[in-house]
Amino acid sequence: MFSVKISIVVPAFNEQKLIGSSLQAINKASAAFERLKWESELIVCDNNSSDRTAELARAEGATVVFEPINQIGRARNRGAAEATGDWIIFIDADSSPSQELFAAVARVIQSGKCVAGGSTVKLERGHLIGNLITSTWNILSRIKKWAPGSFMFCERAAFEKIGGFSAELFVTEELDLFQRLKNLAREQGRQIVIVHRHPLLTSARKMHLYSAWDHLRLLGKTLIRTAKTIRNREECFMWYDGRR
Repeated sequence: MFSVKISIVVPAFNEQKLIGSSLQAINKASAAFERLKWESELIVCDNNSSDRTAELARAEGATVVFEPINQIGRARNRGAAEATGDWIIFIDADSSPSQELFAAVARVIQSGKCVAGGSTVKLERGHLIGNLITSTWNILSRIKKWAPGSFMFCERAAFEKIGGFSAELFVTEELDLFQRLKNLAREQGRQIVIVHRHPLLTSARKMHLYSAWDHLRLLGKTLIRTAKTIRNREECFMWYDGRR
């Protein structure tokens, strides 16, 4: 019988508002793996939180590890270092997968043709501009084989082979990872798969917490001086200022 162990890694920085509901959704969705008699584990990386994130994660049955440097790539790497599964699924702490999404991932893994992948996404609360951006992203994601940071899955051996997430990037670390994974997939004659029939439900809070000017300012800086912006925590304030 085709048997796999799945490690689910959730990076979390001051996520006490949403992490409980997110982990509950993850635990419920994991029934898709249980039906296949696959083992799974849930790991939360507390990325130097100052709230009850770690406590709430443990209450939902997660193994909690700690990363002192506020950087999502480092947090994911720390969680992955704890993982014992054959495959790792990275899910953001403000997102809620469904059983159908996990079942789709399981089918991709069972095919034996995939080295990594992701899913399309859907915003939890309606936001006109946010929905437009998300729809555009979903098209690009499927064409370019870019997984969203909120939901990525990867064979653990492949993740380790390419060295995991960059410790230099504070944003776009998922694009950097998947460029390297695409290169590996070509070398191995395998695929990157973006599943799309059951999108990940994720929070639209950045659209509500930050003004249009904040978004435009960050976009402008990223376009004008990409390398400097994506390597600077202060410039990437939407992810690191702790506003939730």
